Amino acid sequence: MPVPVVNIAQMREWEKATWATGQTEAEVIRRVGGKIAGLALRLTRPGDGILILAGKGHNGDDARAGREFLTGRKIILLDVADPEAALAEFQRRTAPKTFGAVSDSSVSDGDRLEARPTLIIDGLFGIGLSRPLDGGWKKMITTVNRSPIPVLAVDVPSGLNADTGQPQGTAIAAAVTLTVGAPKIGMLQQSAWPFVGRLEVAEDIGLIPCPHRGEMNWTLPGEFAGFPPRRDVAGHKGSFGHLAIIAGSFGFHGAAVLAARAAQRAQPGLITLFTQEIIYRPVAVQLQAVMVNIWKPETRLPESTSAILIGPGLAAPEITEAMKAPTRQFWRESELPVIVDASALAWLESGAAPKNTIRVVTPHPGEAARMLGKTVPQVQADRPQALREISQHFGNCWVVLKGHQTLVGRSTGEISVNSSGNPHLAQGGSGDVLSGFIAGLLAQPALQADAGKTLRFAVWRHGHAADTLQAARTNWVVEDLVAELGKAG
Repeated sequence: MPVPVVNIAQMREWEKATWATGQTEAEVIRRVGGKIAGLALRLTRPGDGILILAGKGHNGDDARAGREFLTGRKIILLDVADPEAALAEFQRRTAPKTFGAVSDSSVSDGDRLEARPTLIIDGLFGIGLSRPLDGGWKKMITTVNRSPIPVLAVDVPSGLNADTGQPQGTAIAAAVTLTVGAPKIGMLQQSAWPFVGRLEVAEDIGLIPCPHRGEMNWTLPGEFAGFPPRRDVAGHKGSFGHLAIIAGSFGFHGAAVLAARAAQRAQPGLITLFTQEIIYRPVAVQLQAVMVNIWKPETRLPESTSAILIGPGLAAPEITEAMKAPTRQFWRESELPVIVDASALAWLESGAAPKNTIRVVTPHPGEAARMLGKTVPQVQADRPQALREISQHFGNCWVVLKGHQTLVGRSTGEISVNSSGNPHLAQGGSGDVLSGFIAGLLAQPALQADAGKTLRFAVWRHGHAADTLQAARTNWVVEDLVAELGKAG
């Protein structure tokens, strides 16, 4: 199940309700420590050093609790009550070690033989910090940020306001933040992204089920256990839909190929790709199971078509006018799911689609800005509101607002915040892969019943495939992403 995005007051109420059941703070802290250690072990290797910065409050207690679980690592605990006093020790512990500097009397033999830590765990301040940091703390945090050692922040990067997403003078710039229980609303703000880094959630820590519900929900992998559902043993090609893709133009034929290949990873029964005559040959020779036809003004889709994707690679200027009319017609009139991506987003007109039909748009922030007549900074400043406005403008369609923490939702109801993916998805073609995978899933009748869940799954799986690739090697390309979609669980 997804977890709600909460504010500080809601988090405090959740904790209070948990203590009322007899659960102890000590037990929850111990479990949080185990979660911190589990993530720290994934981020380091046996024998590495980990420096724990622990403040006076429960955030520091959480960080300290991780020590007993950090097996195979060299742990340095620095209790920080007075930042001025702790600063020199921090600098000594994180300075590059000079193995031959035996004449340095200020460095002990034990320290001289150790490399500096490979990870810092930030447990200085939690969500309870409600005042601007003073000069001593600013200097401490600035020094931590200047260190090349990556930081794992506990619950919230120290100094960041978890409600507003604004630093309170300054804040730890973490590589990863492991937040406790549920994401805090401020951590999803654009202003918070440089400090939060990659956001992960320690959700199973002994708290009662969250008593709060809101419009924003954080997607967790466990939501997709058993999804997509098991197929009927007697199923055949006709049981699993026929996707029609209208994509590709001169200079952009690769987008059509990527979308088709990604759709194959979703395993609809059939896929037919309609493309421009000028690029038919280079597209067709790269596809085997996908049927490839030439798109002409008089083209009619197969009677068995169960979903339509239009847009990837339709960027050549000479086809814009020719493709506007069919795009708008499909959107206004088709009873089938229609997924619109890339250049075709600019051709949509406001208005409703037939009742009870599935409509999906997949803009990145630049496309979203053009759809709304806004600037990209305006969209990024309030991404949920941008999603709501796009959906309302185009007939309450589903919106997949791509980017960091991709959003999935409509003009009303819940908005899902995706938890997977990384900056290496910022490659040409990754959006074509996503739209193709979405369309391949929505072409299947069994996956149309809950379009929201199908979209959340597609977005999460796409990001998870990228995370799997990034963990294995750093120079993967979008073609690898297509292959990994078929393997990522």
